[in-house]
Amino acid sequence: MTTTERPHVICHMTSSVDGRIKTRRWTTLDADDHYETIHERLDGDAWMCGRITMQGYADSAKPLSEQPDASEAIDRSDHIARTDAAAYAIALDAHGRLDWGARNDIEGDHVVVVLTAAVSDDHLRRLRAGGQSYIIAGETTVDFPLALRKLRQHFGIARLLVEGGGRINGSMLKAGVVDELSLLVAPAVDGLIGTPALFDVEGGEDESLASKCRLTLTGCEQLDGGTVWLRYGISTVEAS
Repeated sequence: MTTTERPHVICHMTSSVDGRIKTRRWTTLDADDHYETIHERLDGDAWMCGRITMQGYADSAKPLSEQPDASEAIDRSDHIARTDAAAYAIALDAHGRLDWGARNDIEGDHVVVVLTAAVSDDHLRRLRAGGQSYIIAGETTVDFPLALRKLRQHFGIARLLVEGGGRINGSMLKAGVVDELSLLVAPAVDGLIGTPALFDVEGGEDESLASKCRLTLTGCEQLDGGTVWLRYGISTVEAS
């Protein structure tokens, strides 16, 4: 699948020098500022995060003014509430656990929820009532190539910033749909066993993302406060 069929995908993250991404354990103000500044420089049409990251935004939502009619038949096709937003906030929520209430934007970026067919009709009704858009990609787990095609097709998204967490990053890298890595390495060590890493995937000892992709360094810049900004191009390694 070419990037004319899907967005160009940049994974944009901050990590400690040991690759951990639970930034509240060690982050500095400099690292936070650099992250947001470079987010803007990367000039994405949309940004994507997983359910845990998006939980904070959903939790601050105002409730629906009126509950949807539970007896109303629901069309389980994609729901496109608007296509004229300046940017889009893409929430990965495979099983529909986030209650967005009446919140359909994050600082002006229109909320688009990526779901699977496992989601309930009631949840779809609530999203429609709240003004959020949603797409369905996959049966019980997100089909990332399909989701990306739909984001390009429905919303015209050509440049997408993927911003974690580690399982989302790892799943998308494994699926071969990440084109670049923008990594801010903060001058900090986490060290705690079990804390999330930049890329996390399920698999056996004989499985490795290194066998599926090749990274090429395209940029290295030292920033204020000791943070280093690394950029890599990512290409898929064809199975032999």
